[in-house]
Amino acid sequence: MKKTVFTNGCFDLLHTGHIALLRAARAEGDRLIVAINSDESVKKIKGNDRPFQNQFDRKTVLESLKFVDEVYIFDELTPEKLIKEIKPDVLVKGGDWKENEIIGSEFVKACGGTVITIPLVDGFSTTNLATKINNFNGNHEQKTDYSEDFFRKSLTRHRQVFEQIENEEFLSNLKQICDLVWKVISNGNKILLCGNGGSASDAQHIATEFVGRYEKERKALPAIALNTDTSALTAISNDYDFSRVFSRQVEALAVQGDVLIAISTSGNSQNVINAVMTARKKGCLVIGLTGAKGKKLASLSDKCIMIPTENTANIQEFHILVGHIICAYVDKQLEV
Repeated sequence: MKKTVFTNGCFDLLHTGHIALLRAARAEGDRLIVAINSDESVKKIKGNDRPFQNQFDRKTVLESLKFVDEVYIFDELTPEKLIKEIKPDVLVKGGDWKENEIIGSEFVKACGGTVITIPLVDGFSTTNLATKINNFNGNHEQKTDYSEDFFRKSLTRHRQVFEQIENEEFLSNLKQICDLVWKVISNGNKILLCGNGGSASDAQHIATEFVGRYEKERKALPAIALNTDTSALTAISNDYDFSRVFSRQVEALAVQGDVLIAISTSGNSQNVINAVMTARKKGCLVIGLTGAKGKKLASLSDKCIMIPTENTANIQEFHILVGHIICAYVDKQLEV
């Protein structure tokens, strides 16, 4: 009986690292299936300037490789549904993913399969390649002329982010997230939130708007910021590990149908990623709030807002704006 191997990714601007991964993956079985994110899915994970090649061109290039047998295109942020349909014998991801972060790993192992991570080839990434191409073409990142006074600089930088997100695609994604939160609340489920540092403050700020009120008088709504209970935070960190400080609480408090709003400006905070994976196992929905480089959190979420900047302060400013819009939307729905 043939052994089926499955891997997934965007595979935009195919490079040596991709080839090494795919060749090694094929060596694990008799048939290699590669799943690629659709164009819309790539945009939601990597931003509006991606992909560089459309989904059909990416599919054609991959199909031309002798060690790739089939290529599927999926629209969701994660390939979980496709993995359950294919039921691969081997699930493969790159070495930048830990096994407990790999979507579908529990399902594959439960079906008797194996999960393998393959070390990445140093120095190769699509982002690095794209940067080299842009530099070669003279398309260096434009630097804002901050000759204005200090205060005007801050407003200018803030306004530039606004200009980047004020488009139909961002608004559509935000509307879907608001609808998702409203569905959770209207079904009698609750909202869990988590984050570190400034994102912890955002989590408890948003939770308070639901439990107390936002702008209009209405019934209290169930929301819990997992970073506010100092006894739980210190006990879990002391008895287990800080990386489990949120996931342990999700394990205790979450039920199927809840939603976790996971906030990480980098998209790589390990305790937030662990909470996301635990929430998924519990049957919860996941909304990610991150920045321009937060592809890991984005690719593990059901819906994600990626603020198109790497400046932490600006990312956090817009996260709280998103939180306020969600609260306002819920208030509006409760009036209907």
